[in-house]
Amino acid sequence: MRVIHVGLPQGMPFLKNTNKVQPLAKLWDTKAQKNGQRKTVYSVNGDKYTGEWQDNKKQGKGTQIWKKAAAIYDGDWKLGKREGYGTFSKLCPKTNRYARLYSGEWKNDKKHGQGTYYYSTTAVYKGEWRDGRRSGRGRMHYDNGDIYEGAWLHDKHHGLGMIQLANGNRYEGSWQDGKKNGQGRFLFWERGQIYKGLWVDGVCKCGTLSDYRRDDAPMPSKSPFPKVGLFDAQSVLMEAESTFVKMLF
Repeated sequence: MRVIHVGLPQGMPFLKNTNKVQPLAKLWDTKAQKNGQRKTVYSVNGDKYTGEWQDNKKQGKGTQIWKKAAAIYDGDWKLGKREGYGTFSKLCPKTNRYARLYSGEWKNDKKHGQGTYYYSTTAVYKGEWRDGRRSGRGRMHYDNGDIYEGAWLHDKHHGLGMIQLANGNRYEGSWQDGKKNGQGRFLFWERGQIYKGLWVDGVCKCGTLSDYRRDDAPMPSKSPFPKVGLFDAQSVLMEAESTFVKMLF
């Protein structure tokens, strides 16, 4: 009896099984694709999110709790990031309750648009934000009682603005990089005097000081300013200002 070995014809390719077996973790993730309304989804690090999803990303309304940071965000989401309107709060260790820090508009996971930030119970900013910082028009109440209202840029007073000090004194004018720069006037309310002129890095350089509502001032000067006349007062001021204007640029 002869055994005949039958092989593949010469030149015929050998076909392999190209069906790859996907890891179980990937299969489970595919089956668990998050879309629409879901209940709470927990992360390994203890964070949790409750809200809407689209294509496995937070989208729509939802609440995120960060365990390690002890913070919570409740509001709008877009493509997995905070965008729209929402409130951000931090856990207060003393009361074990969440205290609101920011309520307002968001974009690309940063404060952007109109919003209110609570630095403390007495320090509050309400106004415009850009890329997570105070920029635009806004009003800031400080812990010491001062109030600033005007233009902001990158968390600093910049542009035209007014600051009302707790003692009643007030500055109105131009700001740059958080300091008085340019033309402005400062009212010394307790003395009944007002300064008008040029400022450089928070220091008045040249201008005029005169009485202002002196009879209403709590601590007026002993005698009013005498009236002094110059033939061309405006020219004198312009010449003095030209010395310092270059320092602003």
